[in-house]
Amino acid sequence: MADQPQITFTLFVLSLAASAEIHLGSLPPPGSDKPQPPNLKAASHLIEVLAMLKDKTSGNLDEDEERRVDSVLYDLRLRFVEASGGEKRVVEP
Repeated sequence: MADQPQITFTLFVLSLAASAEIHLGSLPPPGSDKPQPPNLKAASHLIEVLAMLKDKTSGNLDEDEERRVDSVLYDLRLRFVEASGGEKRVVEP
């Protein structure tokens, strides 16, 4: 397991964010060269999981971790709105 990166909160958040980006159609899934059509339900679920993690870890994160979670959530919410093409369902903060 020496080849595996150290597991950190930030790495976990970035892993969830990458999965959300795949579901938003921004990144290709592993093993593919091109993004797939958006799966807004799955993307929304991952954004909600990240928001829940932010709430549940409030007061326990260092400044860098807190900034990273805030930035990731902001970016994903923006991309969700763009991917939904103005769809009424917006993930609330």
